[in-house]
Amino acid sequence: MNTEETHCMKNFCFCEVTMSKHIIDDAKRCLQCKNPHCRQGCPIQSPIRDAIALLLDNKLEDAGRLLFANNPLSLVCSHICHQENQCEGHCVLGQKGMPVFISAIEKYISDFYLNIYRPVPSTGESGKVAIIGSGPAGITIAFFLAQKNYSVTIFEGHDQIGGVLRYGIPEFRLPKTVIDRLAETLRKSGVKIRPNTTIGANLSVDDLFRDGFHAIFMGTGVWRPNRLNIRGESLGHVHYAIDYLKNPEVYRLGKTLIVIGAGNVAVDVARTAVRHGCRDVQLFCHLDESGVTARQSEIEYAKIDGITLTLRQTPVEITDEGVVFADSDLYTDEEGRVHARPIPGTEHLEPADSVIVAISQGPRSVIVSSTTGIDVKASGLVAVDNCGHTTREGIFAGGDVVTGAKTVVEAVLVSRRVADSIDAYVREKTRGGIAEKNSTSLS
Repeated sequence: MNTEETHCMKNFCFCEVTMSKHIIDDAKRCLQCKNPHCRQGCPIQSPIRDAIALLLDNKLEDAGRLLFANNPLSLVCSHICHQENQCEGHCVLGQKGMPVFISAIEKYISDFYLNIYRPVPSTGESGKVAIIGSGPAGITIAFFLAQKNYSVTIFEGHDQIGGVLRYGIPEFRLPKTVIDRLAETLRKSGVKIRPNTTIGANLSVDDLFRDGFHAIFMGTGVWRPNRLNIRGESLGHVHYAIDYLKNPEVYRLGKTLIVIGAGNVAVDVARTAVRHGCRDVQLFCHLDESGVTARQSEIEYAKIDGITLTLRQTPVEITDEGVVFADSDLYTDEEGRVHARPIPGTEHLEPADSVIVAISQGPRSVIVSSTTGIDVKASGLVAVDNCGHTTREGIFAGGDVVTGAKTVVEAVLVSRRVADSIDAYVREKTRGGIAEKNSTSLS
């Protein structure tokens, strides 16, 4: 080992020891509440208290197994969950001081476990299930069904799996290596992954049923950007957030950027642009503080990055020189929702080299438009019952394509229920098939 390698190894060990000591010290602050509020604050009821107890009892592998069994995306959630409103936000220590930093503890445990986890490959004896889309919902269902010995194939339209985790969340918030490790773990579980395959284009769901799949899960997400529908939106320096985040390296935005929107995606875009050379980045929101849906911590980070946020500005036109805004007149509709309309005579130009529109996304209709029997709501989202059944037998759906853009942990919560529903459906279907076959052979 040369001098440089030795130096790097010493630094690595020092960082690891320092982080471990921080994790252990914070874990010791946990009160091990009889009625843990942290678990109640978690949408998927993560067994945080019990995992911390196992960690302190030198049973790190058991702690990781506990978290992974409840949530295969535990490591992902430790990076990007809104802990301040969920587990950490409900920690009793936070009522008068600092809560236990559960996100850091979960990250340490889950990262360790994913390194040593050796899944038992699925035998495939339970049946064949196709999963269309490999975002949070698709990955979660693939893990759960593989554990139930299903032959699972993931069909992914991009070249790598992850969906919004890979193509919609910046590297500085969620390292791509985390998703790579999940992909490898899926393969070791016996899951087949078919990249660069869009169902509804060359292949249809009818082809999948023809080829022996007993059930199909649609987890295609929301990749169609919502439009402003104002003059100038087709100009060459105007882009959409979800497209930009897929591959920011190919964009040449100039030095001055306006981002229209104030949600988490808008902040992700703004912070990414700063890291790719934009010196003056501004966020504009048409509402007041009520319209800022991004996490407060992300807003604070954006300010540290030098990004400004301007409220109550409604875009009315995009020009080659920038965006024409008008002051917003806010009003409330009969259902209590706040809206904005431009105040005539207040129009003014905000100069910018480029503009990125970040006002949420909707679902693309590739599968629905090429398939009969799948109903959608007025919003274009797929209609399902509480168990994820669509209106066509054998096809299930979940995640953002059903709910609209939601958090990862919410997708995991729904996916656990849908996985059980798929399992029950296939078991009933295969039993019926066997009974029908036996009846035919007896006659």
